[in-house]
Amino acid sequence: MIARLPPFAKGQTIGLLGGTFDPPHEGHLLVSAIALRRLRLDRLWWLVTPGNPLKSTAGLAETEARVAAARRLAHDPRIAVTGFEAQIGSRSTFQTLAWLRRRAPGVHFVWIMGADNLGQFHRWRRWRAIAALAPIAVIDRPGSTLRALGGPAGVALSRWRRPEAFAARFARLAPPAFLFLHGRRSSQSSSALRRQTASKPVSLS
Repeated sequence: MIARLPPFAKGQTIGLLGGTFDPPHEGHLLVSAIALRRLRLDRLWWLVTPGNPLKSTAGLAETEARVAAARRLAHDPRIAVTGFEAQIGSRSTFQTLAWLRRRAPGVHFVWIMGADNLGQFHRWRRWRAIAALAPIAVIDRPGSTLRALGGPAGVALSRWRRPEAFAARFARLAPPAFLFLHGRRSSQSSSALRRQTASKPVSLS
């Protein structure tokens, strides 16, 4: 199967926001808006993953359903939703970035993540190699700022940290490069939304 990617062109700056998006929510939109504006990105791709290797996939909705839900939420024409990782058989961010570097040479990819994910980034498969493949921009999240920056990955990446004043040109920097962006924050999370849905009483009427 040939993986179908969103449109791209050599020289473009494209942010990559990966996740299960189960379900997608306003927090994803806020992170995307901050990344697009502050990093001056041409495009931002939501990478709907087959599953998170650090979490159980029990009860996880099918990839196609999550892609469809994400597309219904993302109305900004600069945001593209894709599930190509399932098509190429990728099970890790490192595999995805390495494949994209081969498939789209000349594109400036930036990995986007929330500060909560930075706190556990050291548990990701080949996380140091990920940092060598693409600049990493971290968006602040409630309750995660100090814990994320003080964690193993935050400390390790601090030597390549750039000030926020670099944000507009960050996407074109050679990796490793690390940026932590502060701004408006959202407390929404997919796991919290799933718990809310599960706790709602079932109507028998």
